Amino acid sequence: MGLKEEFEEYAEKAKTLPDSTSNENKLILYGLYKQATVGAVNTSRPGIFNMRDRAKWDAWKAVEGKSEEEAMNDYITKVKQLLEEAGVSA
Repeated sequence: MGLKEEFEEYAEKAKTLPDSTSNENKLILYGLYKQATVGAVNTSRPGIFNMRDRAKWDAWKAVEGKSEEEAMNDYITKVKQLLEEAGVSA
């Protein structure tokens, strides 16, 4: 299985993470996913009154510079870790 296929598989598995998954971890996954699928941040930072989108933008910006492959590998690793912590088999 190639990296892209494995990434897509884990993107699906990420949807099964429990609701108890912390917002911090969800933001890490979001940033890595966007970096892997879109690349560098290509929008301006949302305003101060849009906290949710601002946090997502910041999470994406935090992984700027990672290659598509690095972001995919980091995403897969993080999903595996979170599934393991949740007691779900990866």
